[in-house]
Amino acid sequence: MQAQLASRGSPAVSIVVPAYNAQDLVAACLQSIVPQMTAAHELVLVDDGSRDRTAERAQAVFDERPGLRARLVRQPNGGVAAARNRGLLEARGTYLCFLDADDLLLPGALAALDRAIAHHHPDVVAWDFLMWHPHKERKTRRVALGYAPGQSVTGRDAILSPFFAHRHMYVWAHVIRRAIYAGLPQPVFPPGRAYEDVAVLSRLLSECATMVHLPLPAVAYRQHAASLTRAISPAWCLDFALALRQVKSTFAERGASQALRLFIDAAACHFYIGIVKNSYQLPWAQGRAARRQVKEIFLDSLFHAPGQVLDAMASGTLPWPDPARERAVARQVRLALGDSLGFALARAASRRIKLWQRMAAA
Repeated sequence: MQAQLASRGSPAVSIVVPAYNAQDLVAACLQSIVPQMTAAHELVLVDDGSRDRTAERAQAVFDERPGLRARLVRQPNGGVAAARNRGLLEARGTYLCFLDADDLLLPGALAALDRAIAHHHPDVVAWDFLMWHPHKERKTRRVALGYAPGQSVTGRDAILSPFFAHRHMYVWAHVIRRAIYAGLPQPVFPPGRAYEDVAVLSRLLSECATMVHLPLPAVAYRQHAASLTRAISPAWCLDFALALRQVKSTFAERGASQALRLFIDAAACHFYIGIVKNSYQLPWAQGRAARRQVKEIFLDSLFHAPGQVLDAMASGTLPWPDPARERAVARQVRLALGDSLGFALARAASRRIKLWQRMAAA
């Protein structure tokens, strides 16, 4: 299959790497990809208006392999969503694999992907990854997506229920047919919005009838000390909440079983409490206003009444991957929705302490 695709001039897989001011990391990213590439692969790096030497260092890697099907595309800065959208336009592969410019594609990933595609011809290939702490390797851990190892999965609920139950909503952990991206309203990734993966990936998977899970860590997802201290803004909170509402809109339109709707609502609860906790990094009045807006959006993003969802999470109605975690999140969401002063004071103190600790470690 790979030889036939290559001979027609169309690669089997396009690897798309959006990059912005990544001069210190982009070469390592690309050097993790190019040794694995064959005639069945292409590599597209989208330089999103970098102000440093990102493009120069990427081109240097490409120049070392003149026979490589790789190209550098440059555009004015528009953000990661705009860079991914440009990559979609440039890619010619049957399947699309995204990788961020600060991450690594682990050895053997493309060969395993090729075998899965040749044998199963699925709509999507999902693979595990590493939460990679390059400066504290002992903290690096493998993350499994929640599917049975090596399992071929058929049907929307079978694909989406583990997706929402485990909440690993990373586009780079899912290699999807380009035709499915092309079938979505354009642009696929909403420009200027944070957490576009949450809404976009669930929509993409809703169009997939078949999945193959590769039980190997294929991507090393870099954890930056600096990213842990990023500034949280009201816009960040609202963007995340709006992504949850978009998920509901997608599945209200396309239809979803009651069980799947409950998994979606539980995932929304996990993300909601994450937004609430992060909002305590904001000044008190600003954070309170953001939480009020996020609460309204969150409640509108649920298929079920909030009490019904929280009772299901606490009682183990569905096969949650971590029942204790579900109970804890359900309890926290109840407190947040009830505007508990004790919860608010505890979260504010906890966020300040964690922020100081992370800044000291950075």
